[in-house]
Amino acid sequence: MTTHAGVTGAGAAAVLVLEDGRTFRGQSYGAQGTALGEAVFATGMTGYQETITDPSYARQLVVQTAPHIGNTGVNRDDAESRQIWVAGYIVRDPARRPSNWRSEKSLDDELAEQGVVGIQGVDTRAITRHLRERGAMKAGIFSGSDAARSDADLLATVNGQHSMEGSRLAEEVSVDSRYVVEPSDHGWEGEPRFTVAALDLGIKAMTPKHFAQRGVRTVVMPATATYDDVVAVGADGVFMSNGPGDPSTADAQVSLLRQVLDAKTPFFGICFGNQILGRALGFGTYKLRYGHRGINQPVLDRRTGKVEITSQNHGFAVDAPLDGPVIAPEERFGRVEVSHVCLNDDVVEGLACLDLPAFSVQYHPEAAAGPHDSAYLFDRFIDFMAEAARSGSDELDASEVSKAPTPAQEEN
Repeated sequence: MTTHAGVTGAGAAAVLVLEDGRTFRGQSYGAQGTALGEAVFATGMTGYQETITDPSYARQLVVQTAPHIGNTGVNRDDAESRQIWVAGYIVRDPARRPSNWRSEKSLDDELAEQGVVGIQGVDTRAITRHLRERGAMKAGIFSGSDAARSDADLLATVNGQHSMEGSRLAEEVSVDSRYVVEPSDHGWEGEPRFTVAALDLGIKAMTPKHFAQRGVRTVVMPATATYDDVVAVGADGVFMSNGPGDPSTADAQVSLLRQVLDAKTPFFGICFGNQILGRALGFGTYKLRYGHRGINQPVLDRRTGKVEITSQNHGFAVDAPLDGPVIAPEERFGRVEVSHVCLNDDVVEGLACLDLPAFSVQYHPEAAAGPHDSAYLFDRFIDFMAEAARSGSDELDASEVSKAPTPAQEEN
């Protein structure tokens, strides 16, 4: 959350203050002013533009562990959403001049234009180690005249902000009205195969693109959409996206998903969508100490034994038993199992319903700038919709047969 921001001022004094009193002094980067949020670190060495435009980073101050940031500038094509969502940005050595044929402006200029306060010239390795040991925490970036305030005043400002726990943010980053992404927009020839209703809880641009490339029309809907809204668009399947905030606040989305599951409509969830599926099934969620953020997280697919290198960005996780399958706490949904686990810490990375066409993963199979090990999950969801369509057709055929007159009825 940026409380106020002025013009860019590279070289002006800036300070990062953590809630435990640890401070790091550097120079301003991007806009000047004050930015408040939760300090987290991201380990990706590429894809900084995709990182800062990922809505899942709303109200967070992102520390880039890679030391050199901004080398290739920014462009319109690589943005994952309509704006920068990070509350503040923390880097060590920003590029003095971008160099790439696709570059349209510098990262510094883009941050300044969008009013995002950053800090450069700080020891991001020390910050990361601090957060790694003590966990993600409240923090603030103060630059320009704001940095001249007393340490006690700055610390009081940092600790006076709301915690990420209990924060309801999906509605803040979601669209206000629905829009449609057609397969023909991304090279698909012929009629759409299926229509997916995608709940935008912080959706990234690559998600509907993946669907479109596979011939699926995506109707992107606000986070406040209802089950009636989903039915009205003739959805063959329902998707819930990644997004920011505490999943314990997503009661409306949990209620919607339970209606989807009751109707046996195919469902696929990513990240926040995974946590909502967990809650819909009756499991709890909890906040991780420092979360998973980066593009090199190893995940085991327990069904195949295959290890996938994944992109992740989450601070909360589902609390479900690893020794499944088990009957879901909401027993009407039948059996469920933890399908994927993180090899670093055994955090639940995926859920699979065994009696319903529903599954989810905590990581990002749609990741740009990669990796792409898990893109096959979009095909799995399409298989679910195809099977549901075949089952519906079979039921219709059986119904028509039952209505057909018997020979005796025809003679009469």
